[in-house]
Amino acid sequence: QVQLVESGGGLVQAGDSLKLSCVASGRTFRTYAMGWFRKIPGKEREFVAGISFDGGLEHYVDSVKGRFFISRDNAKNTVYLQMDSLKPEDTAVYYCSAGVRLYGLGKTPDEYGSWGQGTQVTVSS
Repeated sequence: QVQLVESGGGLVQAGDSLKLSCVASGRTFRTYAMGWFRKIPGKEREFVAGISFDGGLEHYVDSVKGRFFISRDNAKNTVYLQMDSLKPEDTAVYYCSAGVRLYGLGKTPDEYGSWGQGTQVTVSS
């Protein structure tokens, strides 16, 4: 079973940047897709970004395209989410997630099945 630990959240102003990190353990990191989701109080958890097992494919929800960038370092068992030009509507708890399919592409939310504890991102206007 995979364990995921996120870090890097915080309080920033609109227009600022943050970089989230997630370290995975418990299984072979490089063979599974990884992703980021977020949860705003009162709303459903939302898929934000995903990256294929080899890092060759990236997927983003429309609202973050061009501002957020997902990457992974398979040697460090770590996935990152670089968030630029942050907006108040990006305020949420961000969760790292691991894919459930071997050699997954990480394109759709149903490909994910393990979650970290979350890290709070707050963007003030």
